[in-house]
Amino acid sequence: MKNFSSILFLVASTFLSSAILAQANKLISGPWAGNIELRTAMVWLEVSPEVKKAAIKYKDSSAASEKTVVYNGTLGKDFNPIKFELNGLNLNTTYWYEVYLDGKKISLDFPTSFKTKELWQWRKPAPDFSFIAGSCNYINEPQFDRPGKGYGADSSIFETMAKSNAQFNIWLGDNWYTREVDYSSAWGLNYRASHDRAVKSLQPFMASMPQYAIWDDHDFGPNDACKSYILKSQSRDVFNNYFLNPTSGEDNKGIYTQFSYSDADFFLMDDRFFRSNENLEDSVNGFPNKEKTFFGTQQLDWLKNALLTSKATFKFIVTGNQVLNAFNQFESMQHYSYEYYSLLDFLKNHEINGIVFLTGDRHHGEIMKLNREGSYPLFDITLSPLTSGVAKPAKSETNNPLRVPNTLVEAQHFGKLSISGAKNERVLKLDFVGIKGDILATWSISQKEISNPK
Repeated sequence: MKNFSSILFLVASTFLSSAILAQANKLISGPWAGNIELRTAMVWLEVSPEVKKAAIKYKDSSAASEKTVVYNGTLGKDFNPIKFELNGLNLNTTYWYEVYLDGKKISLDFPTSFKTKELWQWRKPAPDFSFIAGSCNYINEPQFDRPGKGYGADSSIFETMAKSNAQFNIWLGDNWYTREVDYSSAWGLNYRASHDRAVKSLQPFMASMPQYAIWDDHDFGPNDACKSYILKSQSRDVFNNYFLNPTSGEDNKGIYTQFSYSDADFFLMDDRFFRSNENLEDSVNGFPNKEKTFFGTQQLDWLKNALLTSKATFKFIVTGNQVLNAFNQFESMQHYSYEYYSLLDFLKNHEINGIVFLTGDRHHGEIMKLNREGSYPLFDITLSPLTSGVAKPAKSETNNPLRVPNTLVEAQHFGKLSISGAKNERVLKLDFVGIKGDILATWSISQKEISNPK
């Protein structure tokens, strides 16, 4: 009888384990919550083609009953990234949510919750906060990678990022790397995003905080891709399907948008959709070539007006390539001199305070400082790479006079940026953080140091 009971227990355990595994296999990646505002939020996840129904149940700690949002879109496709809108939420409140697929709850080994923003304006000083950021995430897939050692490195950095106690993360481009088998078709673009988003170490991190993003060439299309890329509209659809940014460009063009947190505004720029090929001549008859575009007329006009509208203490212009590095022989806004000087002249002439550029791409981290006559200096913070290969600066940049001393980081890392202090005395602090949480370099700047003299 004892042996029979053991057999029954083994069979039951096997059946239960198989059932749990079958349910888990229906969830490709996620869930995570993003685009979280005062009274609204969104939840993202991707499900397998066999899923027929998907729903989210959520409640706050004081709720007597939970609420349910059912997904009403089309399922059963090769790729099924889906989004749930949660509306009518309470201010400054933590919500817990659960995923149900085909009527059954999905068990997860990480917590799923989010907190709505606080209405602090006109009521109290701007809250102190921190956020993290990084670029260049390469996930190895040997059958499609180049021969030799895999370009992707230790992905445990995402475990460290999940424990950073930050309010949100910004992906600074090259969030995944398309290969030759990917960027020749819309299906391939979807495949790469789906495959790389499903990495196990990413799931707890994505769920730990809201995620915002821009793109650069490798998650837009081929290496150094520009506005001539024939699948750029399809690539835009893929990006929008796999992230929860507030909006995406204007007139169905580009992915640029903006969001705010406390007394900081973030301008998420698109450095690919409108961009001219880098080999186009930068000057014509001794003058900057206005036909060579980096952001493009539409986007640059939007940025200028958005900066004039902003009342934020810190204004982060977030873009995939470096902006201020005059010694960068690779991709840089410096090589698009018409728009580069147009933007810098605008910032100076309109006395826009609090500007900081936040960039990626280079496979090493550093900070550039550009002194300006009659105005405060501009800073360009580069954070790269997360998991891809590390690269040293080019020879022309070895002793770059624009680089802030002791800020060159030649290792996998992300940046943790913290804003704190009393009104008119706010301070931005940056830590370059390594794979295991070690501080590789640190730097800070006060509000007054990036404000025009009164």
